Amino acid sequence: MSLTIRALKKSETLKFIKAQWLFYKDDPYWVPPMLMDRKKLLNVDKNPFYKHAQIQLFLAERDGKVVGRIAAITNNNHNAEHKDKVGFFGFFECIQDQGVATSLFTAAEQWLRDRGMEIIRGPVNPSMNDECGLLVNGFDGPPVILMTYNPPYYAQLIEDAGYEKSQDLYAYLLRNSNYASDKMTRLFDVIVKRNELVFRGLDFKDKHKFKRDVETLKFIYNEAWEKNWGFVKFTDEEFDFLAADLKQIADPNLVFIVESKGRTAGFCLALPDVNQALIHNKKGSLLPGVYHLLTKSKKIDLCRIIVLGVLPEFRNTGIDAAIYMEIGERAKKRGIMLGEASWILESNEMMNKGLTSTMNGERYRTYRLYDKDL
Repeated sequence: MSLTIRALKKSETLKFIKAQWLFYKDDPYWVPPMLMDRKKLLNVDKNPFYKHAQIQLFLAERDGKVVGRIAAITNNNHNAEHKDKVGFFGFFECIQDQGVATSLFTAAEQWLRDRGMEIIRGPVNPSMNDECGLLVNGFDGPPVILMTYNPPYYAQLIEDAGYEKSQDLYAYLLRNSNYASDKMTRLFDVIVKRNELVFRGLDFKDKHKFKRDVETLKFIYNEAWEKNWGFVKFTDEEFDFLAADLKQIADPNLVFIVESKGRTAGFCLALPDVNQALIHNKKGSLLPGVYHLLTKSKKIDLCRIIVLGVLPEFRNTGIDAAIYMEIGERAKKRGIMLGEASWILESNEMMNKGLTSTMNGERYRTYRLYDKDL
C-alpha cells in the first residue's frame, strides 16, 4: 500500500482540522476542539501570530485514507528572543505505525531545514503560548481546558524518529479540602496585611475598563515570564486576540489583578474547565457545543489556573502563595472544589516546591517537549 505525505494548500485547512477526529473515535477521554476555534487558530490571515510566523500543514495518506498529520512552524519572534534557529512541529496525529510517523517528521524537518532552522522542537500548537507538550503520564482522564491529549504510543513514535526530551511540563491537582498547608493558612492574613494586598477583579462589562485591565495583564505577563525557558512575549495584537477569546468563557470572579501598597504586583487567570461540558460534543460543532456549555456549566467542578504571575520586584514576598489561597476561596464560592495548576516547567524549582509543600498539590500529569538536531 502506497504512503504519500502531502503539503496542504491554505484551502485545505479544514480537512487538516477534521482529520483529528479519525484518531479518537473510541477514546472516552478525548475532548473534541470546537471547529470554529481551530479554524481561527490556523487562519494565517486573521491570527496575528502568523505576522511573525509561518506554518505548513502536512497530511499522510495511504490509499486515499488519512493516517497522520503534522504541522511545521517557524516563529521569528522566538528566534530573535532566544538568538537561536529553532523550528517547531505541532498538531501531530498518527496511527500506530513508525513508518508513517517518521515520514511525517521527515517532511516537517526538511521544510524547516530549507528555512535555515537547526533544531526542531515540539509539539506546540502552534506556539508555547498556545497548547503545547505531549502527554506522557496521566492518561486516566480527560484533559482540562487548553491542555493537550494523545494516545500513550505517541511518545514511542516521536522518540523512535530520533527525538529526545527537551523539557517536561507538570500539571498539579489542587483540592479545596486540603488546598494549603496549615502554615500557609496561618500566614495568609499576615502576607496580605504586610504587603497591603488588594485583589481587584476585572470589569468585563465596561469595555474601556476591560481594555485598561488587559493592558495591565499584558505588561505583567511579559515581564513576569521574560526569563523563562522558551518564553516569547506576546505582541499587542496577539494578546488582544487571546483576551477576546478567553473573555467568552472566563468567570470574572476567577480573574483578578493583585495590588501591593497601591502598586500593580501580579495577576491570576483561572478558567472553569469547560472541557467537562465540551467532551459531550463529539462533533465539535458550534450549536451543540454552546448547548452543552449552557446546560452543563453549573456542574463544572474544576478550574485551571492558567497564569499566575508576580512582577520580579515582588517575588519572595509570599504574594504568589497568597494568590493561590485567594483563587481557592473564590473557586469554592462558585462550587468549584478542584483546581489544576498547569503547566509548570520542570526547571522552575521555586514554583514546583511551592505547589507541593505549600499548596499540597499533587503532580498528576506530565507533558513533554522534544528536540532534534536538524
